[in-house]
Amino acid sequence: MRLPRWAGALAVKTALFITVMCCALAAMLGALVHVSVTHQTAGEARDLALSRLADATAAYEAGDPLRPGAGLDPAELPEPLRELAVSGRRGTMVADDRGRPTMWAAGPADGGRALAVAVDYSQQARTIDGLDRAIVWSSAPAIGATVLVGAFAVTRVTRRLHATARVARRISAGDLDARVHDRRAEDVRRPQDEVAVVAAALDSMAASLQGKLLAEQRFTADVAHELRTPLTGLHAAAELLPPGRPTELVRDRVAALRTLTEDLLEISRLDTGRERLELDGEELGALARRVVRASGTDTEVRVVRDVRVETDRRRLERVLGNLVANAHRHGRAPVVLTVDGPVVTVRDHGDGYPEYLVAHGPQRFRTEGGARGHGLGLTIALGQAEVLGARLGFGNAADGGAVATLTLPQAPSAAGVLPDGAV
Repeated sequence: MRLPRWAGALAVKTALFITVMCCALAAMLGALVHVSVTHQTAGEARDLALSRLADATAAYEAGDPLRPGAGLDPAELPEPLRELAVSGRRGTMVADDRGRPTMWAAGPADGGRALAVAVDYSQQARTIDGLDRAIVWSSAPAIGATVLVGAFAVTRVTRRLHATARVARRISAGDLDARVHDRRAEDVRRPQDEVAVVAAALDSMAASLQGKLLAEQRFTADVAHELRTPLTGLHAAAELLPPGRPTELVRDRVAALRTLTEDLLEISRLDTGRERLELDGEELGALARRVVRASGTDTEVRVVRDVRVETDRRRLERVLGNLVANAHRHGRAPVVLTVDGPVVTVRDHGDGYPEYLVAHGPQRFRTEGGARGHGLGLTIALGQAEVLGARLGFGNAADGGAVATLTLPQAPSAAGVLPDGAV
């Protein structure tokens, strides 16, 4: 039987601990009751046997006949008790007499003999045996009930812990609206346990993080919008400058600023999560060739298996264009774009992606080794791929070079496989 998702190691370990402790407690209490009752029962039987022994001794010394159950040197008298009596001392001992438990009491008599009295101990033995069985049979349901109640209490805690962990994973995946909303944490009149404290701290952290990210997004969008207008004027003014090397430098820097501004605007739009797709049927091989022609690079296009996909052409061209541009800017030739069904790979033969990028994905405004650029190209590519519902992964080839792999969603009923090399 498969355990529920909330039945993790903590619940199992806690239930096992409760079971062991209940068993130990039941055994200890049972032993104490057994010892106490046995001591009391045996003491009463011992007092009765010694009283009868005193009566038998008085009758023996007076020359009166002994009562039934008393006798001199009976054959059934246990040997240790016989030796004790012969040595001149009195004592008692429980032993079997013809298959029945018997309490013996013995003392010294004339001539080095032992005067002994036997008291039936069967009823007391049955009482002790019944008590032991009652302890065992009553302990089992008591332990079971305790384990069930303890497991129920623990699973309530583990459910809350798992709910908190799920929200933490959602936040780490980018869902900043996720909250735990633990009832105990939200009700200030109730005592706050440790889980409530953790849940409240996580909700507070998520709200603070969301506020800071929203402020950053608004700042980025505002800066990009504010830069757009003066850059447009600066670009128009640069076009009026006379030809020459200084003019080329000015135009180049203005173009770089305009590209950065447009990238910042696109990043801000992606951060809002309100991008909408404009789907249309596209042949992937033809689209890849069109992207390479527009890039003006010597990228080689290989179509292993062409396919028609339903996608947003503009966004897909943006993703592939950024991947090709990044491969030429930070890698080395040859750069190869391969189409194999709904999977598109872009590979260069440079030093490969940095370790942080392969492990955690691209990070805006971060480049390695003094590389040129602002680090937004791959970030935009990843964001647009997510809008398309595609998967974009980054890795390094075994023989060197960076490999970006884009896997597009493909509906089996709508996707058609085209002949190799079809345009």
